[in-house]
Amino acid sequence: MAITADYHLHSSFSGDSHTPMEEMVLKGISLGLNTMCFTEHMDLDYVYSNPEDEGIFELNTDSYLYDFIGCKEKYAKKIRLLFGVELGVQPHLKRKLAVYAKSYDFDFIIASSHLCNGKDPYYPSFFEGRSDEEAYREYFLSILENIKAFQNFDVYGHLDYVVRYGKTKDAGYCYEKYKDILDPILEAILEAEKGIEINTGAINYGLRDLNPCCDILKRYRELGGEIITVGSDAHRPNALAKGFERAAEILKSCGFKYYTVFEKRIPEFCRI
Repeated sequence: MAITADYHLHSSFSGDSHTPMEEMVLKGISLGLNTMCFTEHMDLDYVYSNPEDEGIFELNTDSYLYDFIGCKEKYAKKIRLLFGVELGVQPHLKRKLAVYAKSYDFDFIIASSHLCNGKDPYYPSFFEGRSDEEAYREYFLSILENIKAFQNFDVYGHLDYVVRYGKTKDAGYCYEKYKDILDPILEAILEAEKGIEINTGAINYGLRDLNPCCDILKRYRELGGEIITVGSDAHRPNALAKGFERAAEILKSCGFKYYTVFEKRIPEFCRI
């Protein structure tokens, strides 16, 4: 396996996973991974469609850290485990997120856009009454606003997450169509000296490409981008490291010779 580090993982500490952390760790060991970074969801002010779900994306970080330390110590001789978080960014949360990010010794922080102007593209209502292009543009513009508001992260997650849920998904989607907003996003990430991820979770949604699409990855590299982590976005053991061989080939075809891992927020580069 060319890529042996999964840097986007969830367990039962994330509201949309029911898998105990130890179960994920054991699966990672059996797959031959040498590094796993848990990135549990922390989405403050998430807008829940079901009142019964209220608060499920607000991470109990102390409990997460307690279990994480236990697993890290137990499996120290078999795998390197790292303590990360996936922050749901919204501009009005910039102060709360800044305080939170400094409150724990995270190894790695993903910034993600799960809500766009108070709506999650996961739900069909985000696309109602308009074209996918209009919805995608609103989403991309919100990413740019998020980056301007908050920069204490290491990589921006699944840049074209919105495409997973569009009515036509990626049928009419390409970098060229949105480069007027995608280029400023990539430039803002590079100016902040941050990176992006290649997220293989797109496999589960029937997309042609991974997230982000190949042409975004190529453009990021053309602009000088080097920091890129690889994550499966797994919420269950059977999704761990899924599509990593494909990710390695895509990265090489886009001009990358290395992928990135983080520890104590410091990047290291691993040859593909």
